[in-house]
Amino acid sequence: MIIKTKRLTLRPFKNIDFQETYDIYKDEQTCRFLLHGAWDQTNAQEEFDRKVSKNILDKDHALSLAVLHEDKVIGDLSIWYTDKKETVEIGYSFNRLSSGNGYASEAVHEMIHQLFYELGVHRIQINMDARNKNSQNVCLRMGMRQEAHFIQDYWYKGEWSDSLVYGLLDSEYDNQLIY
Repeated sequence: MIIKTKRLTLRPFKNIDFQETYDIYKDEQTCRFLLHGAWDQTNAQEEFDRKVSKNILDKDHALSLAVLHEDKVIGDLSIWYTDKKETVEIGYSFNRLSSGNGYASEAVHEMIHQLFYELGVHRIQINMDARNKNSQNVCLRMGMRQEAHFIQDYWYKGEWSDSLVYGLLDSEYDNQLIY
């Protein structure tokens, strides 16, 4: 699966993407709201190999896509089916050096479009740490609604944190990108 937008290419990870992907995930600031810590020399190859292996989306397999701008990996977009019928969850991380340019919104928008129009998904959700304002803004630009705010529901890197769930139905999606 290779997807092109006006400025980006989304495709499965390749072995040549290791260093640029490591540059994303070795950054503590980038990883502060993720379920894992920053990558280091002891776990980077194993974590990256897991991304490379996630190259198909079906009920039993998650898909990880490299997001490229001008042939450089600037982000990671992951999609997986939940246990709810025709519902997928999206997760994403981008290199901090590329933030503020609308790349996350552009990539997520195109993935939402593909999921609704090409794969016939009924519902898309995004779960996040409530402190992640940038991710909340991406969801709002996509026309997603906040469906839940769970209070101190997750023990996260040594402290309790709140979680937010954003959702969007295929019938609500109007294909308008705002960024």
